[in-house]
Amino acid sequence: MSTSFLWITSKIKKLIEKVKTKLIKVKSKSIFTKSGLGVKWSINQYVGCDHTCLYCYAKFIKKWRPANYGKWGTWVEAKINAPELVKDKYVNGWVYMSSISDPYQAIEKRLKLTRKVLESMDKRIKLIVQTKSDLVLRDIDLFKEFKNIEIGLTVNSFSGKAKKLFEPFVSTSRQRIKALQILKKNKFKTYVFVSPIIPELIDLKDIIKRTKKFVDYYWFEFINLRGAGKKFAETLKKEFPASYKMVIDKNEFKEFVKECKQIINSQNIKVRGIEIH
Repeated sequence: MSTSFLWITSKIKKLIEKVKTKLIKVKSKSIFTKSGLGVKWSINQYVGCDHTCLYCYAKFIKKWRPANYGKWGTWVEAKINAPELVKDKYVNGWVYMSSISDPYQAIEKRLKLTRKVLESMDKRIKLIVQTKSDLVLRDIDLFKEFKNIEIGLTVNSFSGKAKKLFEPFVSTSRQRIKALQILKKNKFKTYVFVSPIIPELIDLKDIIKRTKKFVDYYWFEFINLRGAGKKFAETLKKEFPASYKMVIDKNEFKEFVKECKQIINSQNIKVRGIEIH
């Protein structure tokens, strides 16, 4: 066994120990929540996420959690009774999974809470699943039991330094695009959520070109600098100053949005929404 292999293995082990997620098991009184995200309901069997994306907008949730939980991204709340809460419970209208977490974050591999929820859920429910992980492919067998289901993956152009800084523990865009291909081959309705759109770091034409053959529709979301938080803003300013300048300059950002819309409108794709914060 080579010295370099041992060194890499040691580094990986240390990284795993460093980012080990604190699992907090809780019980909830209900699981379906009225939503303001363009659908009637949302469901979050998890609160918190071990993807630790630096730009995560859901981090505001931590102000309603005990201080001893620790920093956002280091803990995950799992509603362990979620499978019982959805059992024999039908709700009318589309249900979005998940709005303040990711149903296929790393901890799901061993906990299988999302899978248990899907197993117990009334298959007549109209379900929208969104994730950043190709782990979603594990549950294709259960997805096929639903009468109405749409499955989407967040896709962006982050690679290299940007990927390492902004979403280090998430499947690569290539893996996510491959997952979309497989989902379409299994005859599911699929969509791409292009987010966060940041000047100089996102190539809209490339994302659309690589996905339009097996995607039914798109959502687009521009970066919400305020929602992303101070640490993200500081990192963007330090590591990608040109991008930061365009985001904070109202006129430059307005022009950037205009150019992006022109690209989107020229691509002959179905667009469900364009979110500008």
